[in-house]
Amino acid sequence: MMDYAAPWWLPGGDLQTIWASLYARRRFGPALVYKRERWITPDMDFVDVDLADPAEWTVEPVASPERRPLLVLFHGLEGSSSSHYAEAFGDFARKHGMVYAVPHFRGCSGELNLAPRAYHSGDFEEVGWILKRMRARHDGPIVAIGVSLGGNALLRWAQEMGALAASVVDAVAAVCSPLDLAAGGLALGQGLNRLVYTGMFLRSMKPKALRKLEQHPGLFDRERLLAARSLYEFDNVFTAPLHGYRSTDDYWSRASAKPHLSRIRIPALVLNALNDPFVPRDSLPRPQDVGQHVTLWQPAEGGHAGFPAGRWPGHVRTMPEAVGNWLLSATR
Repeated sequence: MMDYAAPWWLPGGDLQTIWASLYARRRFGPALVYKRERWITPDMDFVDVDLADPAEWTVEPVASPERRPLLVLFHGLEGSSSSHYAEAFGDFARKHGMVYAVPHFRGCSGELNLAPRAYHSGDFEEVGWILKRMRARHDGPIVAIGVSLGGNALLRWAQEMGALAASVVDAVAAVCSPLDLAAGGLALGQGLNRLVYTGMFLRSMKPKALRKLEQHPGLFDRERLLAARSLYEFDNVFTAPLHGYRSTDDYWSRASAKPHLSRIRIPALVLNALNDPFVPRDSLPRPQDVGQHVTLWQPAEGGHAGFPAGRWPGHVRTMPEAVGNWLLSATR
């Protein structure tokens, strides 16, 4: 179990979430140096992948490229390689001599993608395509982490692959993922969450959707999208129909990873803080919901992808250290 206690000066899940994202220190070592690659997808769209190799960061000898572990991180909703948790996991990778890769979901790398689609919580086929390409180019161990939305999609991939997942990666971890999408969507649509977090997401997502409409006229109802005031309404107009779902309810039901956790056949860590404002604690999986390959960590505190630690202004390296070491142990 992760040994985590929030600083006394950051009480509550909201503070632990917001402070970690905006103010806490993200790394102990040098800044990451990414090299961006553009991968053309099977449908002739693209995803941008930011890659960092420890040989770029240090003059100290590192393991041969063939045997260095590769850490792949799938970001959360509207995240990127510059998200606080992505930088923190990159710092962990540097410390341990790992190659590090952050593939961006479509439209999240700073440039709008081309196809009449974006990304979503159940995007396991995209995750699988990316991981198979990673496997084809890397001979050493591979471990994958998904944060929030990215974690749900990663677990859905592991569930769909079953025992075959072991031929691609050694282990996976989902951090602060809303594995019951309906419960998470309901939580984000109420009270302070709706005012703070939902508003933040929609301020980013709506302009992207409108640019997508300019690319593909008639793709969805512009006025309905502009009127959306919740993720439920946004998903009903945009996310669900663009990705083959009948409605938000159909999307949230079919894309949720929680009902299928027993199908996972590789080492999988599922970490959720009990005070996560995005993920109600009563929606979290219990030991009887998972199979023998899944480990549950559910600390009392941490917020959403936060887990700030240390003296003011704090840092966010405690969680990546714990999760990263758990993953590395699965490669030995």
